[in-house]
Amino acid sequence: MRPTDLALLRTPGVPTVSPDGRMAVVAVTRPDLDADEYRSQLWAVPTDGSAPARPVTSGHRDTAPAFSPDGRWLAYLSAEPGGKPQIHLVPTAGGTARRLTDHHLGAGAPVWAPDSRRLAYTARVPEQGRYGTTEGVGPEAEPPRLITTLQYRLDDVGFLVDRRSQVFVLDLPEDFADDTRAVPEPVQVTTGDADCADVTWRPDGDELAFVSARHPGADRDLVRDVHAVRPDGSGLRRVTESNGECSLPAYDPVGRTIYLTAVPDLGPDGLDFVARQAVPCRVAADGGPLEPLLDPEEHHRGDETPATVLHGDAVLVGVERRGAVELLRVPVDGGPPEVLVEGPFTVRSVAAAGGVVVAVVAHDRSVGELIALTPGGRRLLTGFGRPLGETGRLHRMTERTATAPDGYPVHGWVTTPPGPGPHPVLLTIHGGPFAQYGWTLFDETQTYVTAGYAVVQCNPRGSSGYGSAHGRAIRGGFGGLDAADVLAFLDAALEDPQLDADRVGIMGGSYGGYLTTLVIGRTNRFAAAISERAFLDPVSFVGSSDIGWAFPDQYLGTDPEQVAAQSAMAGARGITTPTMVIHSEEDWRCPVEQGARLFVELKRRGVPAELLLFPGEGHELSRTGRPRHRLARLEHVLRWWARWLPAPENREEPAAVEPVRDAAPPLEEPAGAEPLAVRATRVD
Repeated sequence: MRPTDLALLRTPGVPTVSPDGRMAVVAVTRPDLDADEYRSQLWAVPTDGSAPARPVTSGHRDTAPAFSPDGRWLAYLSAEPGGKPQIHLVPTAGGTARRLTDHHLGAGAPVWAPDSRRLAYTARVPEQGRYGTTEGVGPEAEPPRLITTLQYRLDDVGFLVDRRSQVFVLDLPEDFADDTRAVPEPVQVTTGDADCADVTWRPDGDELAFVSARHPGADRDLVRDVHAVRPDGSGLRRVTESNGECSLPAYDPVGRTIYLTAVPDLGPDGLDFVARQAVPCRVAADGGPLEPLLDPEEHHRGDETPATVLHGDAVLVGVERRGAVELLRVPVDGGPPEVLVEGPFTVRSVAAAGGVVVAVVAHDRSVGELIALTPGGRRLLTGFGRPLGETGRLHRMTERTATAPDGYPVHGWVTTPPGPGPHPVLLTIHGGPFAQYGWTLFDETQTYVTAGYAVVQCNPRGSSGYGSAHGRAIRGGFGGLDAADVLAFLDAALEDPQLDADRVGIMGGSYGGYLTTLVIGRTNRFAAAISERAFLDPVSFVGSSDIGWAFPDQYLGTDPEQVAAQSAMAGARGITTPTMVIHSEEDWRCPVEQGARLFVELKRRGVPAELLLFPGEGHELSRTGRPRHRLARLEHVLRWWARWLPAPENREEPAAVEPVRDAAPPLEEPAGAEPLAVRATRVD
C-alpha cells in the first residue's frame, strides 16, 4: 500500500441476515480523502451466491442494518453530512426510507422487538444547556462541571456525567406510507446516573435486558451487570449476581435463560481485569450467578459483533487463537465446541438466521469479506477488497516462532518487500498490552513494506490470544519478559539474510509506544524510533487518563519503587536515539502530556526529536481518525524513516542535522525534584 491507498479500503461492518436466510445486508465503510470523512452504504447479497452484492442505500453514512423478525423492514442508522446518526426505516419490498429519530447527540443501533412493531436502542441524553442544546451557548459558555466521581470521562466520547446513555423504545408509524403523519415519539425507558448499553428484547416483548453499573460502589470497580426492565420503564431489576464484567445479553427462544459475553470474575474488589478473558456465559432470566460456557483461562472472545449470537442450540463466537480469530459453535448444553472457521483468518463479525450463518472474515491481505456457512459448505459472497488487491501492493506475512532467553516461545510474523534485500527493518510493537497482532490486513504494515521495509511484529508475553497465563505474565514486571520476548524475536528474524541487521528502526503505539521508549532508554542499537500515543509515566497517568484510576495499579502495582522501575519516562534520560513522538491533542486514554514530556526531555538534551500533534483526535487516530489525518500520519512516518533509515523506495535528500552535543546545564529545579534533563551524548 501507499498512504493514498487508504482511499481504496472497503471495510464491511456487522451483517444482518433475513429471517428466511436468503439475503445478507452489511454496511461497507470507506475513507473519503477528498471530503476528509468516512462514507458508508448498505449492500445486499444473496447468501447462495447467485448474484453479486449491490448497494441498497445511498445515504452519506449508513450503518448498523437490522432485519425485522417478519422480514418486512430494514432498520438502520444514517447520518447526514455533519450530522449525528439517526434511526431510519425502509420496507424490504422497496420504497423510500423514513427517518424515525431526532436525538441531539444521535441514536444507537436499532434492535427489533419480536412483534416487528417496536424498536429499542440507546442514546445519550445531554444535560440542558450543554452540547448545543441551548442556541447560542457554545462549549466555552457552558457552566462549570462539578466532578465527584472517578469514571467521569471516556476517550473518543468525552464527559459522561452530563450525557448519560439511556434505553429508548420507539413504535413504528401506523401508516408508513403516509409521510404526512408524525412519527411516534420515542419513550425513554431508563433514567439515573449510569450509562446503559446492549439492549435486547425478551421473546414475548414484555421485557428488555440491558447492561449497566448501578450497584453500590460502581464508581470504584469495573463490574457491569445485566438488568431487566419493562418497556414502560417499570419493574427494573438486577439479573446477574457476580463480580464480572457483563455485556451483550440475548434471551433464549423461550425467555428462561439469558446468554451473554462476560469476564466472569474480576476478583473481590471488582478491579482484577489484567488478562481476564471474556467468554460466552449464561444466567437464569430470573436472576442468578454467571455460568461460563468456555474456560476463561483458555478462551477469549475476539470478534466485533455487538451481540451474543444464538443459532439453534448453540452460541456463535469468535475466539482469539495465536493471531487468528476462529469462529466457534459452542453448544449451550455444555458439549465440546465445534470450529467453523480456523486457520490464518480473523472472523470480525457474524450473524445467523434461516439456517444460514454469515461471517465477515479477514486475512493478511483483506480487511474482510462476507462468507456464508451452510450445511453444504462455505461460500465467498463479496469482493469489496478487489480494487485494493489489484494494485499489487499487498504483501503476505510469514509466520515464525522464536525462543526467548528463558526458553519461552515467542510467536509472530515477518513481512518483507519483493526482491532479495537485504532490506532495512522496522520492529513494530502493538498496544494493549492485552491485544494481538495477527491475520488481518494492517494498513500500516502494508504501507511500510511497500516503502521498502521488512516489518517484524510479534505477540510477546502480555498479549492476548495465548491464554490468560500468557497475558498475566508481565503483571508487576512491565519492561521485563515482554521486552526480552520482543528483542528475541527480532534477533531471530534478523538471522534471515534478506533483513539488514545493521539498519533497524523501532516503533509502537500506546503500550507499544511505552515498550519502544523503554527499550531505546536501554540500548542505542536502533537507527531511530517512533513513540506514539504512549503510556510513559504511570504516576501522572493516574490523574490524567480516563483509565488512570485503575490501569497502573493493576498492571504495575502500587509500590513506588516498583512502579518507578517499570516507568519508561524514568529511563528516558538514557535515550540518545533520534525519536519522533506522535500524539493526539484530545487523547484521553494516554493524554498528550505523556508524549509532550518525552519530547521536551529529548529536545532539552539535544537528542534529535520531533513532536507530531494532531488536533481534534483521540487515542484511535491511526484506526478511526479523520482520513486526511491518517494520511498525514503515514506520510510523516515515512518521512521520518526516509531521514534516519532510508530504503531504496523511501529516500529524502540529506538534510543538515546538528550533531548531538552535550546539553547546556539544565534549568534549576526545586530541591528533591526528579530532573527532566541530564547530560547525554549519542553513541553510534
